Amino acid sequence: MDVDELTGPVRKLDPRVRYVWVLGSVVGSLVLAGIAGVAGFLLLDRLLVGPAIFLVLLALGVVMAVLRYRSWSYEVREDSLYLERGVLTHTRTVVPYVRIQHVDASRGPVERTLGLATAVVYTAGSRGADVSIPGLTTDRADDLQERLKRLAIAAEGEDAV
Repeated sequence: MDVDELTGPVRKLDPRVRYVWVLGSVVGSLVLAGIAGVAGFLLLDRLLVGPAIFLVLLALGVVMAVLRYRSWSYEVREDSLYLERGVLTHTRTVVPYVRIQHVDASRGPVERTLGLATAVVYTAGSRGADVSIPGLTTDRADDLQERLKRLAIAAEGEDAV
């Protein structure tokens, strides 16, 4: 197996992932604004507390979605999967292929609607030692899943995955 065929350049996420993240912000903003609106009305007799908090949180959520999208990248290297992400805390993760146990491609309802998927790479080691790559097209998620499987097998032998 030629490992060089399976590696590739640094890749960004699909831009539609921003809609998934913004939708999550909308839901969270609605919940918090509802709670704040009820509290503001009952305690301060103000009707505009909820809508004001909703608008502030929504604006913050949209900005964070754009910044999060800009910070995300991943690369399938010769010996490992490399990820960079983070807005407030910048995180770089290296996943050696010999540590990969299996790879899932998941598609939630919002992702399915937008034609997106998330690749989840499960690694040997401590609990919760998995990494997720959101915002992939379904074809790219399936391709990444297959390439990582083949690279893990090449790194460890036939029993790797």
